[in-house]
Amino acid sequence: MINLKEICREIEIAARETGAFILNESKEFDISRTESKGLNNFVSYVDKIAEKMLVERLVTILPEAGFITEEGTLTKSGLKYCWVIDPLDGTTNFLHGLHPYAISIGLKEYDEVVAGLVYEIIGNEVFTAWKDGGAWLNGIQIHVSGAKKLADSLIATGLPYSDFERLEQYMKSLTYFCKNTHGIRRLGSAAVDLAYVACGRVEVFYEYALHPWDIAAGIILVREAGGKISDFSGFEKNLTGEEIVAANSAVFSEVLEIVSKFMKN
Repeated sequence: MINLKEICREIEIAARETGAFILNESKEFDISRTESKGLNNFVSYVDKIAEKMLVERLVTILPEAGFITEEGTLTKSGLKYCWVIDPLDGTTNFLHGLHPYAISIGLKEYDEVVAGLVYEIIGNEVFTAWKDGGAWLNGIQIHVSGAKKLADSLIATGLPYSDFERLEQYMKSLTYFCKNTHGIRRLGSAAVDLAYVACGRVEVFYEYALHPWDIAAGIILVREAGGKISDFSGFEKNLTGEEIVAANSAVFSEVLEIVSKFMKN
């Protein structure tokens, strides 16, 4: 049996080393050195090098593990364990010199995320969690907020940038939340959004058309901090990011009902 707490210590070292590289490159980054992977979906040499750095380090931590990586540095099957990596979540923010952006690393055991880290680079905040070990921010345990109802909640979300098939339903959901909550924030990094749910800065996060590497670490952060996370139908297992809603336990049911109402296909 692997020591998940120790693995989180190791992946923090890897993330901080890679984060130092990203931060250094941000100082004189030239946006012209950007490539497009699709509509409003960008990648730079920084993403690619950062991912290679992480893969090289993670291979040494758990040699038998497979990999799912956003930039395709290494795609490898693992019988039991698999790393799910986003080397720079919030690339568009990074390209424009805007904060936040983060490294996201999740470790899956079969179909369950059992450890995760989100490193928000500019704020120098490392969020970690492991199964039955709680959620932590720079070594201090964190919990979801204590808000009891949606009316007292702050909502984080991500505006669609390439998949507009459900845009009309999504805008209706935004209208509802604008009128019935403390407000809406759009930070530009799903990994950070989920970390902020975990530490109680926002009560709710929801979005559609994400990917496994966007949410893997955030799943265990939210759950170990006392929150709940599912797709728009309330299913909690095998989340891919295609649909995601996370909230503290007190408001989750109310939020899920509203999101499901507006976002049904």
